[in-house]
Amino acid sequence: MANGSGTQSSGSAWHRLARPSARQRALWIRGADRTQWMACGRAWDAVVIAPVSLGLDALAAMRLGPRSGYPVLADHIRSQLYVLVPPGTGAAAAGLPGVRVLSIGHQLLVPATQHGSPTAHWISPPCEGPVLLVRTDRLTHHLRALSRPEHQKANAS
Repeated sequence: MANGSGTQSSGSAWHRLARPSARQRALWIRGADRTQWMACGRAWDAVVIAPVSLGLDALAAMRLGPRSGYPVLADHIRSQLYVLVPPGTGAAAAGLPGVRVLSIGHQLLVPATQHGSPTAHWISPPCEGPVLLVRTDRLTHHLRALSRPEHQKANAS
């Protein structure tokens, strides 16, 4: 779904939400929040993108609103972004540079409490009700486009 705004405003919003605030870091230091393991491949697959900025750029290019309820997690320790996609579709993203897929037989660490941890932080928490999942074909298209040499040269300037 498009959020109606351009990639630039959506992109800055994704990047802004991905940066933990001082308050968030203080909560993590206190250690009152918990995480839990969840099985992949049943309700969703997870597309793992490194570095985080590549995944954020792809989400911005897709014009997905960061507050629309699409579940997106960050692991700030490993600089990885986890984008949840429909089950059985994640394999379409396999083989792209900086990408791996978690499906049947894998587990993903997710926040069990509101603030999560540095290794499992919701940038965009799932919405209440039926979970909105990012379309794998669209995500893959944008990751491919961002990986093209001409795009990388433009970003280096």
